Amino acid sequence: MALRYGIDTSVLVRLITGEPPDAFAHCVERLNALVVSGAEIFASNQVIGEAYVAVQHHYDVSETDARSELSRALTSGLVAPLNGRAVIEALESSGGPGLFDRLIADDYSRADLQVLTLDRRMATLPDIRQL
Repeated sequence: MALRYGIDTSVLVRLITGEPPDAFAHCVERLNALVVSGAEIFASNQVIGEAYVAVQHHYDVSETDARSELSRALTSGLVAPLNGRAVIEALESSGGPGLFDRLIADDYSRADLQVLTLDRRMATLPDIRQL
């Protein structure tokens, strides 16, 4: 059975920014070694959301570029979203509810819970109930 790992925000931010270059190279080298050995490496919705905010705040990356870079990193073959294709679709969606709303809805739906919200835009997502 393959080993399975979950990364934290620092790893995903490094993959997105490539900064600093030496730490980025080390990160990619270590992740690649794990993948080559048959390991699976995942990023949770919480890590994805934190990285989304961190690169905007600390690296002055636009929302659009943050989404694009997250999508690139999560489809690179090194790291995959824990919740699968739905996360990539959330990253590629524009207009309406924001990324966090989509990630929240995704987590709750996986737990077979209906989401309650006061946010009109979030309420436009499937299986979301506006209070």
